[in-house]
Amino acid sequence: MPIKPGWEGRYFEDFEIGDIYRCRLGRTVTEADNISFTLLTNNTNQIHFNNDYARRTEFGQCLINSILTLAIVTGLGVADVSENGFALGWESIQLPNPVFAGDTLYSESEVLEKRESKSRPKQGIVKVRTRGVQQEGKIVIEYVRTIMVWKRAFAPRLALFPETKEKT
Repeated sequence: MPIKPGWEGRYFEDFEIGDIYRCRLGRTVTEADNISFTLLTNNTNQIHFNNDYARRTEFGQCLINSILTLAIVTGLGVADVSENGFALGWESIQLPNPVFAGDTLYSESEVLEKRESKSRPKQGIVKVRTRGVQQEGKIVIEYVRTIMVWKRAFAPRLALFPETKEKT
């Protein structure tokens, strides 16, 4: 039986200005995710881990750390946007609505620009606007990111799946 290749992410040639890629997965953020991430990153703002403090704020509960929101939404879009590349820069990060424990995040990215790299002829540069949306449709994060992406013919290939050994 032939082995059919799986999804390998987009290469430079696959991007078209105006395309929108919606991640097929959602990710529910838990209180444990938030506390672990906040403490791991030495963030001392109690609004992320102190329920008593957070109840006294306008939000009435702990907020999910905005950098965790950024990390999750970015991660959700990797298969569609940057699996075959790496980030060159971030700009214009906006947080129009809060995220709370129990919210489920989704990611969509729109291709804004695409151009050949002047210094790396085997790669191209793609700029996307990504939106993180929670389960009720509220945008919780929006940012623009520029990515260096491999052209298909030059992308490094790794034999990630080990060859099976036949029993003798």
